[in-house]
Amino acid sequence: MSALVWISGASAGIGAALAAAVPFPDARVIDISRRGGTPNHLKADLSDPADWIRVEDHFTQELAAYDGERVVFIHNAGTITPIGPAGGTDPDAYARAVLLNSAAPQVLGAAFLRASAHLACERHLVMLSSGAAKTAYAGWSSYNAGKAAVEQWVRTVGQEQPVDGCRVIAVAPGVVDTGMQAEIRATDEESFPAVARFHALEESGALTTPEDAAAGIWSLLSRDLPNGSCVDLRDL
Repeated sequence: MSALVWISGASAGIGAALAAAVPFPDARVIDISRRGGTPNHLKADLSDPADWIRVEDHFTQELAAYDGERVVFIHNAGTITPIGPAGGTDPDAYARAVLLNSAAPQVLGAAFLRASAHLACERHLVMLSSGAAKTAYAGWSSYNAGKAAVEQWVRTVGQEQPVDGCRVIAVAPGVVDTGMQAEIRATDEESFPAVARFHALEESGALTTPEDAAAGIWSLLSRDLPNGSCVDLRDL
């Protein structure tokens, strides 16, 4: 086996495109999601802390005796829901968004680092970020904060890695034509004042395809990037 690859949220959008374009021959690809997008599927709701424990146990079991060339975890799962002012959204949905966007990447990333620490092969941890990590959009408080947390976590953990440690990076793929973008465009201006910008991006043909985003993300594994890098595909 040339690689063991985990992709969270591989049932649709960028995650599904990543799973379809894994560049390593004979790789075993495992989707971590509720619905399942690959033959190898670990069913988990990543907004539920109880399922984080199951994912960590799975990492540990799979990697205990792994002797292949590389291991990769791409954490892609996230949600834009609920959209609207922080004080006016459904509190349960808001709490789930905070857990999925902010806490899950840190907890699962740390779990992957622990489970793979004994390996001498290539190790890659890739976190999906967004331009929203740096640009605040009214109506996206949990999403903005979650992506900012992801980037700061990556910068910090990248500094912690030894020379032969896991390579940890975050990548913003740009504005990609996914179900999340359709959900954004369907939002009213009162909940999301910047919605017209996203309609204009679609109408002008400025959206990136999931396949192009996936190709760009996979290309980062062979680039000479400093550990802890946070990059935007539009800048490369």
